Amino acid sequence: MLTQPNVQRRTVIRVRDGQLTRDRDALVVEEPLEIRLALPAADGAHIIPLTTTLRTPGEDFELAAGFLFSEGIVRERRDIATIRFCTDPDIDEEARFNTLTVDLRPGVQPDLTHARRLFYISSSCGVCGKASLEALHTCGCTPLPDDDGLRISLPVLTSMDATLREAQAIFQKTGGLHAAALFAADGALLALHEDIGRHNAVDKLIGAHLLQGRLDVLSQAILLVSGRAGFEILQKALMARIPVVAAVGAPSTLAVTLAQQFNMTLIGFLRGASFNVYAGAQRISIE
Repeated sequence: MLTQPNVQRRTVIRVRDGQLTRDRDALVVEEPLEIRLALPAADGAHIIPLTTTLRTPGEDFELAAGFLFSEGIVRERRDIATIRFCTDPDIDEEARFNTLTVDLRPGVQPDLTHARRLFYISSSCGVCGKASLEALHTCGCTPLPDDDGLRISLPVLTSMDATLREAQAIFQKTGGLHAAALFAADGALLALHEDIGRHNAVDKLIGAHLLQGRLDVLSQAILLVSGRAGFEILQKALMARIPVVAAVGAPSTLAVTLAQQFNMTLIGFLRGASFNVYAGAQRISIE
């Protein structure tokens, strides 16, 4: 899959101890991505513009698939027929890589009523937290089971943030990317995806597992995000049935409430040997 580069080098002036030098610096690329949905119709495909998100180019198909899955628009891999970049000859080359269309297979009739992320693009929206939680119940989300058997030791938890930092290849170059990493209960790093947006990195991670037919792996895994854990991160993890979410930063009140209502484990401020448990402490072995 062709795509734009995710790192560019730009000329900067560095100031160190009053001395000015001209140098080249690596910057993470930020570009908009419009995701469109194509529904089969008798007179040809019906195209619905779903959302536009700012993202780091790369793994765009995984991002789109993860977005559709976490919003409940698709339920399984076979719901998606194809994912393609725009090939309209009237669009310039750069813009073609910033628009993609997801074609659903014939017979799939998605319910777009609860595609809630369309309203979360702006943090200044007027949708209240109660409505957000009720939407999850309405679209069929159920609490995770008490007997999932997942137990995580303290040494595993306290080693994860160092493993995350070491594995962030693009972050090492630019310092400007978030990461979403998936860990096994024994601390093994299963997958890592980077993006300028936390939610995009999570979409890429979930979308990759969806497209590979490996969603079952997620039910016994730990999601670690490099920043804070807001409602949207927890919502995506819930849709993918990921039982444990850990964050290097703080959780929000709405994220904690979601974790409590849906029996998820939520950990914040995970930095070395220190962390806070906000919900689901039963999955952590403290002996």
